[in-house]
Amino acid sequence: MNGKALFTGIVLLAGFFCPALPAFSQSSPPTSDTAKQTKALVDKAAALIASKGKAAFSEFRIKGSEWFHGDTYLFAYDLNANVLLNPAFPAREGTNVHGQKDTNGKLFHDAMIQTAETTGSGWVDYMFLRPGQTEPSHKWTYVKAVKIDGVPGLVGSGFYSE
Repeated sequence: MNGKALFTGIVLLAGFFCPALPAFSQSSPPTSDTAKQTKALVDKAAALIASKGKAAFSEFRIKGSEWFHGDTYLFAYDLNANVLLNPAFPAREGTNVHGQKDTNGKLFHDAMIQTAETTGSGWVDYMFLRPGQTEPSHKWTYVKAVKIDGVPGLVGSGFYSE
């Protein structure tokens, strides 16, 4: 076996036996009831937005509803990163979140928009401050592309994996 073939073999074996490095992180959360429920909630919200437009947002703001309870809430952005809905953090509505980074330097809002634009829907993970906590926690968010009163955007919801 020549040196190049040996090196290639070692690299391949390392890929099979070594844990994934952050650069090769998974693109969706481990299968769980919470992940399935989050995806189902976003899909249901997208259908409601398709039929009612921004008028659906008033339902998404009701605390204690299926849309907004505990750590669960929906948010919506246009594709320019303008926050259209965020009942958990209402001060963010009307702001632009383009370029904001999590504690690891990930442009997570931009990643959500890119996911909606390129694949139509998908998962994005990042570090985010859980309400009532002082240290960021790992969070998975499912986003789906929608038209909000004719304007391209996204709706999403997430959960903390910790």
